[in-house]
Order: sequence, then C-alpha cells, then structure tokens
Amino acid sequence: MRIEYEGALEIKGNLLFFETIENVGLNEEVTIRSNEKTLKGIVSSINEKITVIEILGEVYELDLQNIKVEFKYKPVQIPLSEEMSGKVLNSFGESLDNSIINIEKYQNINVGAYNPTRRLYPKDIVKTGFSSIDALNTLIKGQKLPIFALSGLPNDEFVSKLATQIEIEDSVVILGAIGLRHERAEFLINNIVKNNQNVTVFLNLANEPAVNSIVLPRSALTFAEYMAFEKGKNVIVILYDMTNYANALREISAKKEEIPGKKGYPGYMYSDLASIYERAGILKGKNGSITQIPILTLPDDDITHPIPDLTGYITEGQITMDRNLYKKGIFPPVNVLTSLSRLMNSAIDKTHKRFASQLYSSYAKAKKIEMFASIIGEEELSETEKKYLLFSKKFEKEFVNQDIGRTFEETFDKGWELLKLLPESELIRLTDEEIKKYING
Repeated sequence: MRIEYEGALEIKGNLLFFETIENVGLNEEVTIRSNEKTLKGIVSSINEKITVIEILGEVYELDLQNIKVEFKYKPVQIPLSEEMSGKVLNSFGESLDNSIINIEKYQNINVGAYNPTRRLYPKDIVKTGFSSIDALNTLIKGQKLPIFALSGLPNDEFVSKLATQIEIEDSVVILGAIGLRHERAEFLINNIVKNNQNVTVFLNLANEPAVNSIVLPRSALTFAEYMAFEKGKNVIVILYDMTNYANALREISAKKEEIPGKKGYPGYMYSDLASIYERAGILKGKNGSITQIPILTLPDDDITHPIPDLTGYITEGQITMDRNLYKKGIFPPVNVLTSLSRLMNSAIDKTHKRFASQLYSSYAKAKKIEMFASIIGEEELSETEKKYLLFSKKFEKEFVNQDIGRTFEETFDKGWELLKLLPESELIRLTDEEIKKYING
C-alpha cells in the first residue's frame, strides 16, 4: 500500500522543505508527485519540525499547494551488474543508451569509509603510462592520489589518456565525470570509447540538479566496491572534476541556510570529502582493490583554496600541473618538484628509489641554476652548470613531455639517457655499480 503525505512548506531551487514525518531517516529515497509530474528525491536534512528533500529533476512545474510525498523508508540504492562495465551511466547507475542490463542486486550508495583495521598496506605499482608519475611519483594499488589541475590546460585530454592507458593486472577503470559541460563530456566519452571500450563512465552534466553531482561519486564508488570486493577486480576510480562536486555541496548548503565556512563552503566539507576519498584501499580477505584518482581544478590556481587544501589532508600525496610548463608546450605539464606520492617507497625497489632521487635532485638543482642564469647570464656559468641547463631542457621536453603512453622500461631508458648528460661526479645518489651499468654501460 502506498502512503502519501501532504505538508510542503517551501521550495528553494531543488530543495523541498517538508513537515517532518515520524521514522524518516537521512539519505532515504522519496517520491514527489504534483499534478501529473513525478520525481524522485533524497532526504538530506531532518529536525523536529522540518525535513529537507533534495529533488532529483526539474522542479519548474511543481505546485507547492499540490505536492504529495511518498517516503520509501530505505536508503538510495543503485543497480549493480557486471554488464554495467563499459557502459555510460547516469548518477544513479542507469544506462544512458537505454540498453538492457540484467541486474544482480541493488546496493546503498552511502556506506561510508572502511575501518582502517580492515585494510592492507598498499605495495603494488599501478602503471599510468606517464613518466613523470611512474618514475617520480609512483601510484600504488589501493592509494588515493589526487591530481591538481589548472583551468585552461588540456585537462580533458589528460583524463582521457589516463583512463585508457592506466595499467594493472585484472583491472577495471571507472570514470566519474562530475558537472561537466556537454561538449567536454562528449569529447571524453568519444576518446575513451575509441581507445578503450572497457572504461565505465558515470556521467553528470552541468545542467543537472546539484544533488546529482553529490550522488555521482558515491554511485561510482559503490559500483567500484562491487567489482573489487565481490568480483575480485583491481579497480581504478577517476573522479573528475571534484571542484564541481564541492561547488554543488556549497550550493545546496547555501539553500539550506547553513552557516558557511571559508569561502562559503560548508564547515563539514572536510568530513564529506573524506567520506568519498576514504572509500579506497585493499581489504583483508578480499581479492580486489580500489585505487582512487580524484582530479580537481584549482580555483584561481590557488593551492591553498579549501578544496585542494582539505583534499591534501585526506589523501596520500598530489600530482600538480604547472602553467609555465604548459606555455612551453609540455604535455602533461606535471611539475615533479611540487608533486608527491607518499606511498611510492612502499612498492619500488632500491634502484628505482635512487634513480628517482637522482632525477629529482638534478632537476631541482637545474631550476636553481636557471634562476641564477637569468640574473648573471648564461655566459657566466661554469661548464657543469651549463650541462645542468641542458639537462633541464631535455628533461622537460623528452621525459615529462610525451604524446603516447610509455612502458616502465621506456621511462627508465629515457631517464638514464638524460643522466648521462651530467658529469659522473654529480651523480651522488647512485651507487658505483649503477653508474657502471646504466651510465657507462
């Protein structure tokens, strides 16, 4: 029997303020009916007198005086099936091409983070195909490693390449596209389908209600958990763009008239982001894993903005893009000096550690010499310093810059060739055996 309630008090955008009904819980599903219009909704806030419902869909035809709400008394769930792999889905796991999917089960999208005592320490490498990441900021299976992008850079191209060339044994790639404009979403999907038809895309467009942007990453991660911990797959989840997610969170918070925090974002944004980022890892007794790559565009290139600032606290490093490298024609414009993978050393061998350390320190010294040369002129530099300048230019043009993905072997070969430009006396982070084998061999 269906029971519908009346008691609509106010509508603000996609928020419906309703009289509180007994036994209704947070994040539960509701159905809203007004005249001939039927919409779904989610309970987002409750107090003794008022329940706030986030409406999923267009609200322009809703008549406040003729609204009836049916409370489902169950959390928002999405369908799950292996047949969803390779599909383009909406925020609620429904196929956008209307293809028939045989559903295996339904699952609550708000399961929360994993207990740390249930996790295993990440120790296996995930190959991205980008030398600046694989060699110097290595991604580890089960890690959450964000990428700090910048507006105006070829971020869509980078995301499409990352989604199609990332490599790990028995893997599944899921792209959660959050709040993108139609033309950008079309570019991503076309490039992904052309290069790798096994990528599953959860898509939310910019013209959809803000609540859809809040739901999407949780739906994508729910499918990821199903594929990882029930089907034993190594799942890579790319969430792009988390700045759009945070802006949707701020929009909904403002409509609820909650007390704003820094730059208008809600004070609970830290715990909200953590509820997403912490759904990554390797669980004891499970065969699969979830590796998470959140990508966010820095507002005004400000790394101290609340979105990247809070993200950095929760996650395990960051990959940062650089506008000056982009102006030099470098793709992807990864600034290795400000990037970091905190779990890298848990998986790489000793030679890789020394190789990465030598490249990093040599490039850092070269950038200092570049700054010095801009003051006194290159003609005043020593021969060794001039070799560092050559190393810096080739490092950016031949190592960081790349049109296609590289294997680990190709990345190391390029790195060793670059180190040969420097005098042996400068290779203080390598062993004599490594210099003999890789530099002089």
